[in-house]
Amino acid sequence: MKKGELLMSEATENTTQEQQTTLDEYDVAILGGGQAGLTLALQIKQTRPETSIVVIEKQRFPVPEAAHKVGESTVEIMAHYLRDILGLQEHLQTQQLRKFGLRMFFSAAGNQDITHRVEYGQIAEAPLPSYQLDRGRFENTLSQLLPERGITLLDGTKVQQIDLQPQSETHHLRLDGEQGEREINVKWVVDASGRSSLLKRQLGLAKKVGHHANSAWFRVNYAVDINDWSDDPEWKGRVTNGERRLSTNHLMGPGYWIWLIPLSSNSTSIGIVADAEMHPFEGFNLFERALSWLHEREPQLAQVVEEHREQIQDFRVMRDYSYSCEQVYSEERWCLTGEAAVAIDPLYSPGGDLIAIGNGLTCDLVTRYLDGEDIEDLAAAHNQIFLIFSEVWLVAYEKQYPLMSNAQVMVAKVIWDTIIYWAFPGLLFFHDKIRRLGDSDGALANLYRCWNLHTRVQQFFREWHSFDQPEATDTFADPYSLMDFLVDLHNGMAANLPDDELEAQFAINARLLEQLSGQLVQTVIDKHEGRVEDEAAQEQIRKWREEPFIAEVLAIYEEEQRTNPIDNSWITLGYQSEREKQEITR
Repeated sequence: MKKGELLMSEATENTTQEQQTTLDEYDVAILGGGQAGLTLALQIKQTRPETSIVVIEKQRFPVPEAAHKVGESTVEIMAHYLRDILGLQEHLQTQQLRKFGLRMFFSAAGNQDITHRVEYGQIAEAPLPSYQLDRGRFENTLSQLLPERGITLLDGTKVQQIDLQPQSETHHLRLDGEQGEREINVKWVVDASGRSSLLKRQLGLAKKVGHHANSAWFRVNYAVDINDWSDDPEWKGRVTNGERRLSTNHLMGPGYWIWLIPLSSNSTSIGIVADAEMHPFEGFNLFERALSWLHEREPQLAQVVEEHREQIQDFRVMRDYSYSCEQVYSEERWCLTGEAAVAIDPLYSPGGDLIAIGNGLTCDLVTRYLDGEDIEDLAAAHNQIFLIFSEVWLVAYEKQYPLMSNAQVMVAKVIWDTIIYWAFPGLLFFHDKIRRLGDSDGALANLYRCWNLHTRVQQFFREWHSFDQPEATDTFADPYSLMDFLVDLHNGMAANLPDDELEAQFAINARLLEQLSGQLVQTVIDKHEGRVEDEAAQEQIRKWREEPFIAEVLAIYEEEQRTNPIDNSWITLGYQSEREKQEITR
């Protein structure tokens, strides 16, 4: 080869190497192309368009519709994240279903007739929409958006090795895909690999929790409509402006609940969730076992499944599904999001909310670093905030499954949990305050105030249940008619308040929660105090009266009730006590 040709060859080789290096270096690598990873990629790119992002997913797209993943029900935080922050409103409105709220039916008389079961649920559409997601359809749509937004998607690719190099400018990943092995360098690694938890396992960050439950689920290619389970015109007429089938319907029993979620593909998702101690996993971990389990406890649903068993699309299980994490964000340029971080419980559909909150904190951390900020303190603050929010959700489920057969306690609990959600995390997330909580001592103080109050009230529900388990049938509880201010809390999430007004509203909400917790305690005491023959109730009442925390919320309740009286029928399945009638009409 002549000297000129040799120089030309070397120049070409160097250019090729430079191009290859450019192609194999990214600002952010997201490990996992499920709901958490795909939405995070879109959010980071939207926030900082110049960011180079690669999403690595072991499955190939498109994935199947209907029988893909659970986590199909969203509530307000996740709905706001998808619709308003990521701009996916058109897809949600045209390709998914609008959810008709949470609906629960509590066990009664062998569950042979749904009209006799206590029903909790709304009768008309809520102002702020949420959605039922066909996860396959949703993730296919997102996967198509990525290349349109300049994001690299490597589907059909496994992560073989994660070499974190915090002292270097980049971490190193080794991948294995259809084109063979390749290596890439990235500034940030985000683990969104779901329960595979690639990075969490590697770093030994898994943390056990005290909540132990199991689940089994399947999809049937049939639109199960719970409204067809009775011809009773009065029962059908309860719901005046919406369809029961579009709710996330829950069939509640001692230590278990069943979900029925409609999908836009015309399938229905059906799942069993049960306390590990009260219902052995082996009793429903195969389809035939699950069907027998349903025949025993939920015969109306079992009959529908029998009639359409040829249309069953899948059957899957998950044992001891709840867990937490020691750390989710690090100044050493790694994060965890979605189920790679924590998994709590599906009862109130919090998985999507934790994705929305976690992705927002991740996006804030990553983009600030890429813009040259020192993120050491920020990473520690975001880590603390996220883990507090995961604990707020966890205490609502931990040790609470035995209460699920007690309609009176559970309706009060579900309303309380809804109030907490709208007054606290919902308000803060809609106002983009969660990532900025560290900037306000007052907001942080109210965060801890609400968290501690919520934890004590969850214990109160267990104490109340221990001695008060009345039979309850033929009752309908619509949360909006039971408590007018619920509508204000719901709408207040999207009030778009300036920061000073937001912090004032958060303080008002915290005070309201204290008033309601005092009302809850006082109402239960009033009901049982005169029943001297009930020794268990009298002993518990004595303990409550001697507890300083309880005494404090009782005093707040008495003070606030004078100027802002609230009907206590949310605690008593819609029946107003004489004490409350007098206070309301003063």
